Formats: sequence, structure tokens, C-alpha cells
Amino acid sequence: MRVARLLAFAALLAALLSTGASPAAAHNVSAGADLRLAQTIAGTELTVVVKGTTRVPGPLRIGIIAYQPVTGLPVALEVRSAEDGRTVTGEAVAAADPRYAELRVERTGPHVLTLGAGGESAVVPFRVLVERGSGAELLIYGGFFVAGVLLVGGLLTGALARPGPAMAVAAGAAAGVTVAAMAIVFEPMVPPGPPDGAAPPVTALAGGGRPYVQERVATEPARPVAGEEFTLRVDLVDGSTGRPVDDLTAHHEALAHLVVTSEDGSYFRHVHPLRTGPGRLEVRLRADRPGRYLAHAELEREDSGGQLLAASFDVHRSGTQSAADDGTGSDANAGKSDSTGSDVGSDAGDSTGSDVSGGAGTGGAVPVVTPAVPVAGRPATIEVDATGPVRPWLGMSGHLIVRDRDGAFLGHVHEMGSPGSRRLRFTFSFPAEGSYLAWVQYALADRIVTVPFTVEVSAQENAR
Repeated sequence: MRVARLLAFAALLAALLSTGASPAAAHNVSAGADLRLAQTIAGTELTVVVKGTTRVPGPLRIGIIAYQPVTGLPVALEVRSAEDGRTVTGEAVAAADPRYAELRVERTGPHVLTLGAGGESAVVPFRVLVERGSGAELLIYGGFFVAGVLLVGGLLTGALARPGPAMAVAAGAAAGVTVAAMAIVFEPMVPPGPPDGAAPPVTALAGGGRPYVQERVATEPARPVAGEEFTLRVDLVDGSTGRPVDDLTAHHEALAHLVVTSEDGSYFRHVHPLRTGPGRLEVRLRADRPGRYLAHAELEREDSGGQLLAASFDVHRSGTQSAADDGTGSDANAGKSDSTGSDVGSDAGDSTGSDVSGGAGTGGAVPVVTPAVPVAGRPATIEVDATGPVRPWLGMSGHLIVRDRDGAFLGHVHEMGSPGSRRLRFTFSFPAEGSYLAWVQYALADRIVTVPFTVEVSAQENAR
């Protein structure tokens, strides 16, 4: 009788625990999550999406999201394991709503994705990660399994009228259930282990982060000509070792955000250069007039903070250009905006992800700044009505980029509203008095819209 009661209690406890609580899964923000990286390639702005995978060997799905009009743009894909060199290839077609190509990977760990489109290529390192089952799960399921086996054995032993062995079997079953129950209770308190394929843990870095990045900016050709395509190259160098910096982490869905503006602000590009080699980023551009151009790069190293790099380069006058252009990049309309909020002198709709042509990119939208004359050091609100439903781009509904007149300052903040809203709202504190150039950017179903405008900021002591 005592044996039967013990067995019944163990069975009831096992049933309650199995139905009333489920084992917690190990949590890791990277394993199972999608990798999204913006790329300015083949004359358009794309985002590469590598879907999180749940098993290896298994399928790896890759899609190419287009943010500007494209017609069946094929993107060649190659995924290579950095550990054994095994390579698989495929092709994806860029589209606003893409179909994902499926490639098979055989192992977790470091891989290299090579993209090819329009005569350009990018080489993107990434890791295939798969969640690893926790030790607690083994105890939970193992404990219940052992308890179940022993319960069956105890019932058979009791039926044969052998009280001693039946008691021992019942005690073993109760112990198995107890182990499983304890594992369920304490599993949330145990830190999850790293997923399969994760990088080795990084030891504490002196000073709380990696050294700052130094940049070397060059163009190919060395003397780019107005109206002709050229390549802007940024080489990243570790400020301590002098070696190429090849540990950039995805920051707002890009390895680097590059903002290129003419000195007078009439030219604006927000692009996402291709990683073409260790520590090297490249993007193709075309400038509409000669003069000095400013390049600001936002990036972030692994296990470190964000950084803003600044450099400049010159675009030269072509032999057929009018003598009215003296090579300074300025003209009568430079830096002015018309009533639609579009810049008069902008180079419209090129391959860099901006549409600022003659009002086509703004639809007559004019940003509203509150207060109308912001005060230095105090928050101001900038609102703009989108010309259609907004979809997320770079993980956000909208972007506000602000530059002072001489290019010494660049700020970048985001709109944090709900996707699909047509009213974009930004909060920004201008650091000092003066005149600022600003651009609001957002994505519609078929294009990226850029709204340029200027803001005059008053000194704090002059504010009422």
C-alpha cells in the first residue's frame, strides 16, 4: 500500500510539473536573429538580409531588399566557411518584397558572404550561430525520463508482491522528478552558454574599449572630375597597432554610414560603402560640380563605442565645363532651397540612395521647426509630413542629419515613431548658434526620400 502511494505521488508530481511549467530556452540576442546590412551597390541602395538559422547542417536563407526602383537586379551570392573553405553559391533578385535564396551550410562559426552586382562586389564576414541546449534542459528531460522508466518498473515490481525492490524503484522515481523540478526552478538563474559558432569570449579591454580608428581617404581616380563616376575609398587603421581595422559591428543595420556633402551643402549623399577587403570600404559616387567635399563616416567597433570620422577630398573641373565654375564648387544657388524644400543645385536620383530632385523627393513637404529659431543647447522639434506610408529603413522610420556650415560638426538622430505613420518627428539639440544644413530622410514603398532645409540657431544668452 505504501509503495502504491509513493508511486502515485511521483506520477502526480511529474504530471503537474510537465504541464504547469515549460523549460526556459537559452537566450542570446544574436543566435537565431536576422543579420541586416545596408549596401550601396550597383547604383542603388539595398539591404542584405541573412535569416537566422535553427539547425546546422541546414538551409541559410538570404534576401536582398531594394529601397529604390530596380528591375530584376540579380545579386550573385557566395557563402564560404572560414574554417574549412567549403563554398556554396546562389543568386537573389533585389526587390522591395524579395524572395529569399536558400543556400546550405554544413557548420556553424565564421563565414564570408560575397555579393556581386553591377560589376561591384562586397565581402561581408558573419557568423552562423545556432542556439545550444542548456544543461538544465538535459536534467529536466533526463529526470522525467528516468522517473517514467522507474515508475513503470515500480508498478511491475509491486504487482509481483516484492515490496523491498518496489520501494527502491519508487524512491528512484521520486528522485528523478525532484531533480527535474529543481532544474526547472533554478534554470532561469543560470547564465546561458554561448551559442554554437560564437566567437571566443573577449577579455577585458584596457580603457574600456578598443583604440580609436584612424582613416585614410582617397579617390580613384586620384583627381575625380565633376559629372564622372569615381570611387571613394576609406581605409581604416587601428590607432594603436597601425593594422587594418576589420572588427566593425553592425550599427543601425550597416557596417558604416557615410555622409558625403559639398562644402556649400548643395550636394548630399547618405550611403553605405562596401567592405572590399580587411579594413577597406568603397563606394561609387558622382559629383555634379567641382569643389571641396566633406566625408563623415559613422561606425562602431566590436566591444567598443561608436565613432565619427571626418575627411575631405576635391572634385575637379572637366575640360568642357563652363568657365563660370571656378573650381570652388559654389554658384549663385548653392546652399539655397526652393519652396518645396528641395535643394536647387542637387544632383538628383543617382546611385547613392537620395532623391532630392526638384521637389520629386519631397512632394512639397516643408519641415516645421519648433521653436522657429531654436536656441543653442536646448531641444528643438523638427516635424515633416511624409508623402506616403513610411517603411523602416536602417531599422528606423526616419533619419535627421545635421551639419554646420563649415562641416566641423555632424549630428544624426532618428525618428522613433510607429512604422507606417506619415508624420515624422525628431528632437535635436543644436550645439551652438549659427546656420545649419539639415536633411530628413525616410523610405517609401519604392524609394528613399530626402528633404533638405536650413535652420538658424540663436545663442542661449539671447533667448528670452
